Amino acid sequence: MLYYALVFFVIAVIAAIFGFGGIAAGAVEIAKILFFIFLVLFAVSFVIGLLRRIP
Repeated sequence: MLYYALVFFVIAVIAAIFGFGGIAAGAVEIAKILFFIFLVLFAVSFVIGLLRRIP
């Protein structure tokens, strides 16, 4: 999922360089959403992993 967030970020940067503001803004929003979903899933899996180690 982090890979897709980075892909959309690169698309946003390229679109911004060429002057496509609407496309760049849309790609940035998608990248932000995917990144935050990644962070939430990472935190949940980290906490679950810690709880499984506790005897």
